[in-house]
Amino acid sequence: MPLITDPLFYALAIPAFLLNGISKGGFASGAGNIAVPIMATVIPAPQAVGIALPVLCVMDVAGLRAWWGRWSAREMRAIMPAGLLGIALGSLAIGLFTARGISLFLGVLTLGFLARGLLQRLRGVLPPPAPPSTPKAWFFGAASGFTSTLAHQGGPPLAMYLYPLKLDRQALAATTTVFFGVVNYVKLVPFIGLGLIDWSNLLTGLVLIPFAPIGVHLGIWMQKRVSDRAFYNVVYVLLAASGTKLVWDGLGG
Repeated sequence: MPLITDPLFYALAIPAFLLNGISKGGFASGAGNIAVPIMATVIPAPQAVGIALPVLCVMDVAGLRAWWGRWSAREMRAIMPAGLLGIALGSLAIGLFTARGISLFLGVLTLGFLARGLLQRLRGVLPPPAPPSTPKAWFFGAASGFTSTLAHQGGPPLAMYLYPLKLDRQALAATTTVFFGVVNYVKLVPFIGLGLIDWSNLLTGLVLIPFAPIGVHLGIWMQKRVSDRAFYNVVYVLLAASGTKLVWDGLGG
């Protein structure tokens, strides 16, 4: 299969991966992966997923170097093995779930989480930091690995567990970035075995890879200079937009 040459594809994919790199760099790190749904408007979704993974892995190199050792060790001990379990389950489930079904499930879950937080704000009472919970960490960590394997959309489930903990912003960014860095490299094994990464996807990914570190370094720069309040406001707005888009796609919009 040849390299993708459609100019419209690159006009959409390049800014999408720049924005994705910003998230990988730690700014709005749970906002989700927008590159796949954007690319899927012009190419088949399975091909978009296959193209995205090598580019995401390159992004992860810069993210891992920037945030290595700054994660929450307590949370990482629970969510990392859960995420690996989710990858195994997702690899077995590929082909059993439709893209629309996954989108609808994720969108409803994300918007439900945001609605709960909005209701608390309207009541004028901001909840205290939630206590760590090993069962919740395993559930959401596994859900994140599962949905990341199916569609590179593991951000919302992980955010639902990590954000209520109100971790230090650098610990949150590091935990999220390193978690998905490990998850993406592990996913290479089932993706190659399932034929989701072929020569066409690799060649197309090579064209997009130079934009990966640019976006990551932009995210690192923004994360260090944006206030905590603005940081979380942006994250929640992006999650709301992502959740709405996922529901729309799931309903066939």
